[in-house]
Amino acid sequence: MSDLWHRLAEKKNLDDTLRHDIEDILGTRGKKALAALEAGKIKKYLDFFVVEGRTAEYVVDEDFCTCGDFLYRGRTCWHLLAVRIAQETGTYKKIDSWYQDTWKKQEIR
Repeated sequence: MSDLWHRLAEKKNLDDTLRHDIEDILGTRGKKALAALEAGKIKKYLDFFVVEGRTAEYVVDEDFCTCGDFLYRGRTCWHLLAVRIAQETGTYKKIDSWYQDTWKKQEIR
């Protein structure tokens, strides 16, 4: 799998071959990660990456995610994969605010 990340880092974009390899090597998680990128569901705040899932937003920070798959099963989730791909390709929405401040405002409402 390290070869996959190495090739992605070198190319900085997702061509058909890389997309196929991501789906082939990472399976369903890879497909979900690519779908999230294509749908524009990866956001980079000043403090965290945030991935919009089907039912909630998940905070991703380095090798940590707030989703249940990561927290309860202790394995790499598709949110982490999506962020890693987004970082390598620059495929994310940049938001010039702190997610923590955005989250607090939502909590007050």
